[in-house]
Amino acid sequence: MPDSIAQPEFDAYWDAVDAELARWPAAPELTPLPLRSTDFATVYALRLTSIGPYRIFGYYSVPRGAGPFPGLLVTPRYGSVNHLPHYDDRRRYAVLVLMHRGQRLADQPFKAAYPGLLTHGIDDPATYIYRGIVADCLRGAEFLLDRPEVDRARVAITGDDLALITAARRPRFAAAQISGLMFYRMLEAAARTDAYPLEEINDHLRTYPERRAAVARTLSLFDPQRHAPRVTATTLLTIGDPGAVGGPEWMQPLSEVLGDRAQHYALTHEGGTDADWLDAWLSARMGVPPMPRLWEAAR
Repeated sequence: MPDSIAQPEFDAYWDAVDAELARWPAAPELTPLPLRSTDFATVYALRLTSIGPYRIFGYYSVPRGAGPFPGLLVTPRYGSVNHLPHYDDRRRYAVLVLMHRGQRLADQPFKAAYPGLLTHGIDDPATYIYRGIVADCLRGAEFLLDRPEVDRARVAITGDDLALITAARRPRFAAAQISGLMFYRMLEAAARTDAYPLEEINDHLRTYPERRAAVARTLSLFDPQRHAPRVTATTLLTIGDPGAVGGPEWMQPLSEVLGDRAQHYALTHEGGTDADWLDAWLSARMGVPPMPRLWEAAR
């Protein structure tokens, strides 16, 4: 991994994030949302303090009943908006959908630009926006993992690189479902595409070609390969088409680092089929019934 940061510096960087996060009490504020709640789940607006300090947001949904319930953390996708937890998830899990700093509902005082967020402060690891974004995800994980209504032996996490990094830094998750990686081999992937968001990296390097080594050093701190050795959860990697970014050959180095913790699912690109398979995989590990979304007649 050229221009990568050495392991002692890598460890020091992330230990400093943990130390800074520990200095700020989370100060959770839960506000019931009656219009979002149902007869089977109560939905709350959640506010938490992350590093900065910065106040972040999440939708937290808890099934009605005695509990404890399996927990599910859905890390933020790349984009301005994250939605309420799916109805099917609200029936089975105490589920937290997190919004990191800059995203809608967590965009005061910082409002993220799309495109633009991916390269915000990228030339220096200390100023890169994703340092704070990862801290936001770690804070959300701490909240969920310690909730009294959550069965701490049955907590899962889903998402992209943020989910894998969070599972590595807070290794109390039983299962992780990882898809849509951005930071994995990012410079290599950017060289093979002109699609956003990776084209943001290409735009930045075309504008500032002399900063390539600095960008590579920063990105090496966020590559899932560097974090994977710390993951203890059973980890499902979704696999794309052979020969493509995200295909089996492309994902092999990450799979090798994860070792026997890694499982794989080859995407069919049929939305309902993939969603139902992934739901069944996760529900089996969390001890809840699957809830397929495809009609039986369509199978």
